[in-house]
Amino acid sequence: MKELTDRQNFLLSLVIHDYTQNAQPIGSQYLVDRYNLDMSPATVRNELSALDDAGYLYQPHTSAGRLPTDAGYRYFVGRLLNDTELPQTTQRTISHQFYQSTQDMEQWMRLAASVLAHQSNAASVVTAPHTKTARLKHLELISTRARQVLMVLVLVGGEISQQMLTLADPVTQPQLSSSADRLNAACSGLDAASIRKITLQLNQLEEDIMKLLLQELVNSSSALTGEIFMDGFSNVLAEPEFANSEDARKSLKLLEERSKLENLLNRTVMHTNIGGVQVLIGGEGKDEDLRQCSIVLARYGVPGLATGTLGVLGPTRMYYGKTISTVRFMSGLLSDLVTNSMVD
Repeated sequence: MKELTDRQNFLLSLVIHDYTQNAQPIGSQYLVDRYNLDMSPATVRNELSALDDAGYLYQPHTSAGRLPTDAGYRYFVGRLLNDTELPQTTQRTISHQFYQSTQDMEQWMRLAASVLAHQSNAASVVTAPHTKTARLKHLELISTRARQVLMVLVLVGGEISQQMLTLADPVTQPQLSSSADRLNAACSGLDAASIRKITLQLNQLEEDIMKLLLQELVNSSSALTGEIFMDGFSNVLAEPEFANSEDARKSLKLLEERSKLENLLNRTVMHTNIGGVQVLIGGEGKDEDLRQCSIVLARYGVPGLATGTLGVLGPTRMYYGKTISTVRFMSGLLSDLVTNSMVD
């Protein structure tokens, strides 16, 4: 990045701040009048031209004002943006929402996606905490009707799997509960490989449940991420630069295609420290579908045990300070919840 003078830093920050709010090209006379600057329009014009030459601003056409480039946003985020925290009142409100909810990981994930979308006014994505090697925490067997049974697996880290089973013969709830208790006592805390080494005297129902349990653990271990939760698509579609545009739809389609989304998340944050925030601007020149978007991502969870990813996607004209602080705060909050759920 080309180093800028203090005045150029100041003017670049002003342009990005104003453009984020108003989505209109910024001219020198406008800046002087709007912010009561102690410099002439000609001086400002020269400095904006220098920022243009440095690749941090551009003009859509000769007579127009200037707009930030992807490089300008990167310079702003990397050099000019101060570390900020969400206001304490906002932090308390968000925390209260989570600790009021039930001890249910799926509900936490849906709430996290909703909070991120609301606070950032962008589209959000949250992956459930996931382990490379799935281990059973708890199994429940619930009689629903006739010969149908709901099998609920809770994995270490909070990931939940549910499956409906149809039995050959009706089984009472006490029988189901007794079988679940036996399997929990023998298998809790173990992965599929360890469970296979256990020698147990099982009845036919328990043998069938054990086969399904092992298959679910194998499937979970092979997945790249846990279940994915999203919210706020309408926020992106409402932005003026995406009105009647295919660009937003292409970007949002990426979120809907699990394999592409998993690939993006894994190559971006897989080696990032828990709580560390990554900012991708304009697809970083690698993804054409994201050329008008920025993504702010972070990892959360317990390293080596269960981790997930959360973040937001919006236009490059993003409130980076608030968005980064929101993502960082939510990462810490979800890490605490995952830690507590593993202790319980």
